[in-house]
Amino acid sequence: MKNIIVIIAFVLAYPFIGYSQSIQHYRSIVDTTHDNILKLEALDSILSKSFRNDNDTFIEFSFQYINLALEMDSIKLAAKKAMNLQYPLTSYKNDPSNAISIIDEVLVHKNEIKDSFLLGGLYLKRGGANFRIGYKEAVKDYNNALNNFGNKDSIYVADTYLFRGQAYSNLGNFVPAGEDFKMAYQYFENLKDYEYMQYAQQGNITMYSMNGFYDKAKKEREILTKKLMELNLNNKLAMPYFNQALDFKKQGNEKEHFRYLKMADSLLNENENTKGIEYIIIHSSLADYFSDSNNIEKAEVQLILLDTIKDIIFGDLLAETYYYGSKANYYGKVGNYKLALGFANKKMEVSKKLNHKEDLMDAHLLLSNLYYNLKDFEKSLDNKNEYYAIKDSIFNRNSANSLAYYQTLYETEKKEKDLVEKNTSIQLLEKDNDTFKKLSFIIGLALVLFFGLILLVRVQRNLKSKKQQQEKFSQDLLQSQENERKRISKDLHDGLGQKLLILKNKLIRSSNNSTKDLVDETIEELRSVSRDLHPFQLQELGITKAIEFTLNQIDENTSLFISSEIENIDNLFAKDQEVNIYRIVQESLSNIIKHAKAEASKVSINKLTNAIVISIKDNGIGYNFSEKYIDSNSLGLKTLLERTKFLKGQMKVHSSKEEGTLIEYTFPIL
Repeated sequence: MKNIIVIIAFVLAYPFIGYSQSIQHYRSIVDTTHDNILKLEALDSILSKSFRNDNDTFIEFSFQYINLALEMDSIKLAAKKAMNLQYPLTSYKNDPSNAISIIDEVLVHKNEIKDSFLLGGLYLKRGGANFRIGYKEAVKDYNNALNNFGNKDSIYVADTYLFRGQAYSNLGNFVPAGEDFKMAYQYFENLKDYEYMQYAQQGNITMYSMNGFYDKAKKEREILTKKLMELNLNNKLAMPYFNQALDFKKQGNEKEHFRYLKMADSLLNENENTKGIEYIIIHSSLADYFSDSNNIEKAEVQLILLDTIKDIIFGDLLAETYYYGSKANYYGKVGNYKLALGFANKKMEVSKKLNHKEDLMDAHLLLSNLYYNLKDFEKSLDNKNEYYAIKDSIFNRNSANSLAYYQTLYETEKKEKDLVEKNTSIQLLEKDNDTFKKLSFIIGLALVLFFGLILLVRVQRNLKSKKQQQEKFSQDLLQSQENERKRISKDLHDGLGQKLLILKNKLIRSSNNSTKDLVDETIEELRSVSRDLHPFQLQELGITKAIEFTLNQIDENTSLFISSEIENIDNLFAKDQEVNIYRIVQESLSNIIKHAKAEASKVSINKLTNAIVISIKDNGIGYNFSEKYIDSNSLGLKTLLERTKFLKGQMKVHSSKEEGTLIEYTFPIL
């Protein structure tokens, strides 16, 4: 019998023994060999065997691999391993700063990385580490990731939009967050990645919940759960149910709060093998519910379940804050205030790292109650004041967003009510008319419509003809101006420019430096005028780089701060069309510099399936578009509109005084 037990134990342990021996074998090669290629291969074998099996070993040898690869100028290999290292270093070791540092070491060589997946992926992974430290830096990294991913990297682009939306949401920037969640949803839908579609949709639901729109969040969450059921993704329903439970708790509906917690827990029981973050936060919340209900025995059961998976909890900040909070709450209820205080302080420490306002608020309230029970009234009051300060800031944020939301609802409902009243009046009027009046009205109306239609057709033909002639004249005039600009630019560059260069060379030989400097300035001004007259960089760089070059020039040489998100639109349009697109961007920014009194502007170029969309936004003084357009001195807007028509596009202006301006151009790709 003993021999059988030994054999069974050996069989069960064999894979682990083999793993250990294999790792030790490659370790010995790493420690003894002087051949860098052999050492790199041994390190790679260690990493492949320890990945997701032994985080400590994986992290230790990843550093060695990356450093050796950089020494050997194998930047591509170093980039891959730096990307793999980020998650265990950030989540397991809770050391996002170190993850950022190692990625920065690789990004120093970014000019040598030609693979869009690697370059975009490095920024995406660095954004994931920065997400734990500061959302603003994370957003910058996600912007860089989107700028570097290529067309073949759609799945990673979708992830980037999703993560950037979450960062914007945590920063309180709900409009761009909603746009990013929408983009992520569309990408995942096109990729038929239905599981991640629900994450994007959940992002918008979370925003509704954060701003107190609980009914709207509940309605959208019901749509989401129905969709998940249709896709047979019942294993993904636990978190929507849990989030609904949180909303009911915020509304003070403890009965529904507990009901949805039980629904979430039942789904966990159906998937017993999965004990991740969902398992931790749901059981922690159940422990809190039972503690608050003075059902101490059931609270203990939940905490015992959590204590069995401490190795999973520690290292994940979100899991820790739930765990420490439920522990502190439980010990506070049983009267062990000192032990409860220790867990509450740990919750506060983790909440500060997470920088989630709701978690910080809960931690301050927990500490306030515990200090009060310990008779330390000064600290109790300090924490209570901090609690109310955070609560007020959340309330003020929610109030502002709620006001805008309900104002929109009110206006919509008012319009619908007016429409219903008008329809009712028409119906009553029709009932009061007899057959004769109806017939007379119809005949009269038919005659009026008939002659009106004839007149309308003739007027429309005349207007259409005049409009076509006017548009042709405007387009011919713009083309003529562009040709003349090109001619003058070429003459300046080839004629006067060449003569100035000859003069400069003669001055160099005569050592007349002061005059030479003056000639240099004249040449630079001449080049600037030449570039403005005709953008030669269009032929040299392409439309995308030409626009980026212009933005950089404006950013460097004016007080206007410009940010951009530009997708590649090279070779989508004819040369004369590219010139007009370039002029539209150039003239729009020129208008901002001259008239908007803006401090910052953002230029976005997005490539859709059959069109491109150019958005130019500023934070200037704004204006009334209708008034500005009819102003005889406002030639800039008219020119922009004519160029847009030339490209068969659409131009939309969203502006009001003191609130900045957003101009959107949509150009079809023919």
